[in-house]
Formats: sequence, C-alpha cells, structure tokens
Amino acid sequence: MERVIVPDELEEDTGVEQTLRPAWLADYIGQSKIKENIRIFISAAKMRQEPLEHVLLYGPPGLGKTTLAHVIAHEMGTHIRVTSGPAIERAGDLASILTNLSDGDILFIDEVHRLNRLIEEVLYPAMEDYHLDIIIGKGPSARTVTIDLPHFTLIGATTRASLISSPLRDRFGSVFHLDFYSHEEMNDIIQRSARILSLAIEDAATQEIAQRSRKTPRIANRLLRRVRDYCQVKGDGSIGHSMTKESLAHLDIDHLGLDSVDRKILQFIIEKYQGGPVGLGTIAAATSEEEATIEDVYEPFLIQIGFLHRTPRGRMATPAAYDHLGGEERKLL
Repeated sequence: MERVIVPDELEEDTGVEQTLRPAWLADYIGQSKIKENIRIFISAAKMRQEPLEHVLLYGPPGLGKTTLAHVIAHEMGTHIRVTSGPAIERAGDLASILTNLSDGDILFIDEVHRLNRLIEEVLYPAMEDYHLDIIIGKGPSARTVTIDLPHFTLIGATTRASLISSPLRDRFGSVFHLDFYSHEEMNDIIQRSARILSLAIEDAATQEIAQRSRKTPRIANRLLRRVRDYCQVKGDGSIGHSMTKESLAHLDIDHLGLDSVDRKILQFIIEKYQGGPVGLGTIAAATSEEEATIEDVYEPFLIQIGFLHRTPRGRMATPAAYDHLGGEERKLL
C-alpha cells in the first residue's frame, strides 16, 4: 500500500492538483512574505516591460513550488514550459527547449539541483546574456556556434538547495524559501479545495484533516480525497467530524499526522538505541529506506514538530517523541 502522507507527488495527484491549483497570487494561500515580494517584482518588471528576473524556489516537497511557478507565469501573462533536471540530458536538449521559447516566457525546471554539470555550463550564458554557445563537431574541425535566445525567465525548484552549485545559484536574481504552513492556512486550503470539489464538509472535519496534514498542502488535498471516498462509501457523502476521524484512523494516521513509518523511525531510535544518537545509515537500514528519503521526506516534519534532533553524532529522539509514543524518557546521566 502506497504511503498516503508522503509529500512527493503521486500518480493519483496529477490531474487533481491541476484542478485545485490557484491561478493568481490572491488565491494562493500562505507564504505571505514571498507573495508580497513576488507581487512587487512582477509589477516592476511589467512597468519596465522586461522579463522577470530568474527565480529559485526551495523547500520541502508538497509546499507549492510548482504551483507558485504557474501563478507567476499567469500573473506575468506569459507561457510556461515545464521540465526537470534529470530530463535534460544533453546540451542539444536544452538548446531545443530554449530556442522554442518566446520573449518573456518562463522555463520551469523542477529538481534543478539534478542538472548535469555540463548542462549548467551551457546554461550560464543563457541566463546572463541570453545566448547559447554550442560546440559542433569534434577535434580540429570543431567550431563554436552562438545562438541568440529570447529574453526568458528561468524558475528553478529544488528540495535540496545545498546541492545546487554556487555559480548556478548566484545567477538567480530572487531566491525564496517555502516553509511549512500554519494550522489556519491549512484550514483555508482544505476549505478552498472542498469548494472546488463541491464537497459538504463540517468545520470540525476541516480542522481534523488540517491537524493531520503535516502542514503540507499536497498531503491535505490527498487526505481530503481519501476522506471523501470513505464518507461516500460508509455514509451519505457529506464529510462529518466523526467519520473523518474514523477514516483517518483507518489510514493509520494519528492526530499529529504521523503514520506507521514515522513511528517506526522514532521507536527504533528510542527502543534500540535508548534515544540516540543514531547514524542516518543505521536508520535507513532499519526502515528499508534510502538515506536521502529519510533526510528529505521523513526528517523535516519530525524536526519541525520537535520529535527529532540532528546532531554531529547522529539523530536523537526528544522528550516530546517519548511522550507521544508513550515511552519513558531516557534518564540523563
């Protein structure tokens, strides 16, 4: 069974996310400081009749980086071309994408930290001077061809900003960090999604879903759909509080949004290593997950809610984690 509260996009999310995606900054809930800055930058660019400066968006998955890129394109009144770092394998691939853009268009590269370093070298002059230097041929007969490009805006998105090379990061005019959402913002997001999906939902049910959504809109929308399905089969289709709690319990998601995998990580640290510290590789081996998955998917939320500490010697469970799992906190010597 696929993990319900994973923040990465699942196949089931693809069509629905496009339906629920806001088109304007006014409809985009949360990230208020980022929105205000983007609104100012867009207004200034329009006044000068210039393309927007290149933008880098980073933060945990599921917080709306792709959505924000589409909103920026809509606000600018331009087209957006979407690709990802791993999809651009050769310089020719990049040249094909860039030469098919028009002035003011936006190129959105998801997982920009996974761009090949050779591709990055080709991208630098494209971002700075709007031209490409392509080498044709090999050996003594090789020659460099310069291709002029339209004045475009590159929006890069990443969950791991530390893996982006300094030369590439320095070429982005605006860098924004998307953070987890507040409980009130999650309520607003769920209510908006329910209206779009024409769902009748009680305020208490909205609160219940928001509390278990790990402060992540993508997870909130997925849980809303799962609860909707449960209420449709077990009830009359309306989403009430008691049936919402029943549905989420059936999915094995507790009142803080932790599922069996999260609890397994914490229990392993507490029961096998007396609360830690434990190395990342050891945790990955015990949970049959990759180290990168532990670090990028599971840990951010556990750290955010104060259940886990990262230390130079490894990961440690906090007293709050002991309390949540009903265990006895390790006595400090």
